[in-house]
Amino acid sequence: MNATKLIEENNRKRELLTPENEVYYSDMLVYIRLQFLISEQQSEEVLMELLDHLLEGQEAGKTAKDIFGSNPKAYADEIIELLPKEQKRAVLPFVLGIIGNIVSWTLLLRGMIFLVVSRFHEVNIEVYPFKVIVIGLMIAMFVIFTIWVIFKLVKNSLFQKKRTTKRDMVIAGSVAALNMAAVLTAVRFIPDIGPSFNFTWWASLLAGGILWIILYVIKKK
Repeated sequence: MNATKLIEENNRKRELLTPENEVYYSDMLVYIRLQFLISEQQSEEVLMELLDHLLEGQEAGKTAKDIFGSNPKAYADEIIELLPKEQKRAVLPFVLGIIGNIVSWTLLLRGMIFLVVSRFHEVNIEVYPFKVIVIGLMIAMFVIFTIWVIFKLVKNSLFQKKRTTKRDMVIAGSVAALNMAAVLTAVRFIPDIGPSFNFTWWASLLAGGILWIILYVIKKK
């Protein structure tokens, strides 16, 4: 099976685990999946083997600690060291996909808002490419930084008896809010310089819709 099928099968089989074993195994699963420089296919195959082994032991009355030991992080690190690293995961496409979705929804929302508002008031449809590029680069950097923070928080929360989910959510939300405030500030104060063109509501809807469809097709493939 390819990685996608293995993930689906893994999700199905994990429902058979006891609550205690599920917590133990899920921490190892997330920890291994967060290692983006190892082969995704190989890591999913190993995770499936571990799950099958755990399910067999569970039927015999054993716990995950009995099978894998009391230090799941150390055990997972040993597995990671053995996995091949020549097939690197598509980190860049993953990040670009998120940025692309943000851009597509921004264009769609802009088109819908301008369509409604233009019925009652005149709207400024003039767009300055320089300003758009600068703001776009800022959004890309902030998205990458926010993703890094979230992954860091998730990784630090693994293998802990006391979870800090609420605190982590507050931290992630605060980072996202600060990034959004910085972008809005940039939109307000970056001057409109250089050439410009008119970008109507229907053009915004069309561009956003086409981009969303392209990303959806790529994701399905």
